[in-house]
Amino acid sequence: MPSTLTIGERVAWYRRRRGLSQEVLAGLVGRTGDWLGKIENNRIELDRLSVIKSLADVLDVSLGDLLAEPSLLDWTTDSGTDTVPALRAALMNYRAISPFGHASDGQVPSVVDLKQDVGALWSAYQESRFGYVTGRLPDLLHRAQAAADGLDGDDQDQARRLLGLTYQLAATQLTKLGETDLAWIAADRGLAAVRPTGDPVITGSLFRSVGHALHSTGRYREAVRLTEDAAAYLEGHLRQPTAAPALLSVYGTLFLSGAMAAARANDPATTRTFLTTADETATRLGTDANHLWTAFGPTNVAIHRVATAAELGDVQVAVDLGPRVDTTGLPMERRVRHALEVARAYNSWNHAEEAQAALLDAEQMAPEQVRHHFLSRQLALTWIRRQRGKPSVELVGLARRLNVLD
Repeated sequence: MPSTLTIGERVAWYRRRRGLSQEVLAGLVGRTGDWLGKIENNRIELDRLSVIKSLADVLDVSLGDLLAEPSLLDWTTDSGTDTVPALRAALMNYRAISPFGHASDGQVPSVVDLKQDVGALWSAYQESRFGYVTGRLPDLLHRAQAAADGLDGDDQDQARRLLGLTYQLAATQLTKLGETDLAWIAADRGLAAVRPTGDPVITGSLFRSVGHALHSTGRYREAVRLTEDAAAYLEGHLRQPTAAPALLSVYGTLFLSGAMAAARANDPATTRTFLTTADETATRLGTDANHLWTAFGPTNVAIHRVATAAELGDVQVAVDLGPRVDTTGLPMERRVRHALEVARAYNSWNHAEEAQAALLDAEQMAPEQVRHHFLSRQLALTWIRRQRGKPSVELVGLARRLNVLD
């Protein structure tokens, strides 16, 4: 199916393939035929993942089928011409899960060099350089695995932690690109790599990636349960009065991810509970920080208050709070993700000009990230479809850069 269809048009296409009338499909999700007709004709915005997931379930398709994911990663000077397929091959290297050991060229990287390379690639991710990260992850996975296999003692434990963080980065990046199955494999491999070390911080950080993989497939209630289970695992370590800032950051970020899952599961009570716990943890941490690349602190909590409000349909809260959150001190990935939520809130409030301005600002900051998010693609498509006359040159240019207009 072409990427130039809105979510509503995709719903119509799959509905007809299933031989369902608008009235029947609408009834199966507790809505009216009139509502579904407006969805399919782009007269009502369909941007809440809980609603999209309910339609996907009834149509027996994946959430990604309706969101037009995954999307093609463009070749750039940053990415080169070996992108997701090369990363898939690295994840499916049987030696990583076999007793035969990892094939290497005899060069085992030192822990110092590996730590520097892992940190550099995580920083590139937070700068929203998605092509750069994807293109370099296969080699980093190869070298991290070689270190975990070739070193011993404390160095081996450090290498296993770094291998876990590399798999986490792969899972995080693949989730952004809509490659949900590969993201799940990467998160699972990361947990297996770090398990022998018993490190609660890295393990907790990887639980967050598992949660993101669950989000991306619409398994929101499972992601809520994962948050509760992972929190119980970490809480014993947090009882110490001198708990490390990295542990606090991982714990708090886990609840932010869980709050999004609860909102997408239409569970406002759990959403509020999780946000409260995250806020209390941010207060304990004391300030915005980026321990273990979490970007956790009071500002990230505020960002998630906006995003969960939008998911729950509380547009007034999102419009009131969203533009007032100052994200300038956060990594680019967080700043742009919040800008997309502000654009969604403005659009839901029928302030299309402000929404387009917010989206264009986000694109200027991080074009790759905007191109690979369903919200930006669907907003641009919806604006094109709703134009009564000829769309503006600016809007047409945006839609073409997002690859949603021929």
